[in-house]
Amino acid sequence: MSHEIPHASIRHGSIRHGPPGPGPARILELLSGWDRRVFHSVATRHWPGADPVLPRLSHSANHGLLWFGTAATIGALGGGTRARRAAVRGVASLALASATINMVGKRSVRRARPVLDAVPLMRQLKRQPFTTSFPSGHSASAAAFATGVALESKGWGAAVAPLAAAVAVSRVYTGAHYPSDVLVGAALGAGAAFAVRGLVPTRDQLPAPGRPHADAPELPEGLDLVVVVNRSSGSAAAQVGLVRDALPLAEVLECDPQDITATLEQAARRCRALGVVGGDGTVNLAAGAAARHRVPLAVFPGGTLNHFAYDLGIEEIHDTCRALATGDAVRVDLGRFTPGPEGTGGPGYFLNNVSLGVYPELVRIRERWSPWIGGWPAGVLAALKVLRGEHPLEAEFHGRRRALWLLFAGNCTYQRMGPTPGRRFDLADGLLDVRVVHGGRLPGLRLIAAALAGPLSRSAVHAAVRQRRLRITGIAPGTLLAYDGEVTDAPGELLIDKADEALTVYRPLPLWRGVTARWAAAGPAGRGRC
Repeated sequence: MSHEIPHASIRHGSIRHGPPGPGPARILELLSGWDRRVFHSVATRHWPGADPVLPRLSHSANHGLLWFGTAATIGALGGGTRARRAAVRGVASLALASATINMVGKRSVRRARPVLDAVPLMRQLKRQPFTTSFPSGHSASAAAFATGVALESKGWGAAVAPLAAAVAVSRVYTGAHYPSDVLVGAALGAGAAFAVRGLVPTRDQLPAPGRPHADAPELPEGLDLVVVVNRSSGSAAAQVGLVRDALPLAEVLECDPQDITATLEQAARRCRALGVVGGDGTVNLAAGAAARHRVPLAVFPGGTLNHFAYDLGIEEIHDTCRALATGDAVRVDLGRFTPGPEGTGGPGYFLNNVSLGVYPELVRIRERWSPWIGGWPAGVLAALKVLRGEHPLEAEFHGRRRALWLLFAGNCTYQRMGPTPGRRFDLADGLLDVRVVHGGRLPGLRLIAAALAGPLSRSAVHAAVRQRRLRITGIAPGTLLAYDGEVTDAPGELLIDKADEALTVYRPLPLWRGVTARWAAAGPAGRGRC
């Protein structure tokens, strides 16, 4: 008696059950058939109102012009650093996607463009693309830009996503691509945005800076808070109304630069917490007053660069308001240089860094031009000017007389943000991040090499070390010293060190961590009320 195994076959000594499956060629044939059916369905279907819109939209996205214009709009109307950063990330993602598609994708799969017989003439592009069809570069650029923006700002990402989807659909609607070209292009574009994020993390990927956690009073709506505003700082004037609206119980004092020191001292004597709206120089003065009077500091970014606020994770007014309402704060180190500026009668303080050499000259030139052309353009022009200089700093450093182009001492260690060091993850590590660019020829190349080098490196051009204190002697008269964006004359001898954890600063926890912390602190009874 013979036994039959239904739907089975014996091949190379093994039994394969079930009906024969499709091979790779059959799968490609099925996908190609689906692709053509969907393309034909789109081409033959009437889309009310789409004929005058989608072809023009598709044309506007040529060479990324639509997305560059959108990025400029986001940067101009976004009203904050997060929006500008989202625009820059979107453009960077688009650039990577475009380069990948044009240099690799289209050269790897040489697929012919669809036949336009079924596409109505009024839908067709006036100038038909001559490159290969797979994958769609327009769809890749649209997805890359929208994804990059969304990774940095969900609000702007939601606003851009429908436009990006419309551009992708328009490529099939006008007959420029098959649906699979669009889908694969969009997937590659989104992947490019995530690749950029892998190189330069978004703010929400970075650890919340500052430690250890400090107890600070909860001041909902600004109760017992005095906020001092420097009228002349960057965007401080525009922020005053926002502060008053967000913190109606706070006392807000606006003053001119010549009165800022006295106003901060008076405010620190009578408040539970001292607030400050201004740039890094103004925050520097407020930090000294807060440390002397042992009150916590609330920083509202209102300057051009706002390095200290951003390293705290504060980008907008509501970030500080959230920390004030919950009492979230950290202790941070306060850098010192002795002797301090003339007339202070004590050490000078710095929250970010102190430097000698070409950087003080850069700051001086930037401050001269920024009221006329803006902070960033002024910074670029100042950098171009100082990099052409041939006047190194003469000082005795580590027991040797040296010619230095730059001596930089950062308050805590700066970490890489992409190719260059740019952010501190720990504001209480007790260390100075010292970087030196040695004197010699081609100062511009030396400074660029130092910027691109690792955070701790030594070479004939530059050196970077971490240490707790630094003494510099024999500084030539007339040498400038910069600290937190301010410039003064350097003394002949300088001692730079740290006051560890000397300042308490309000710092918002990320939203999800804040909710988790409050849930844990509430206990079973409190959770029942939540």
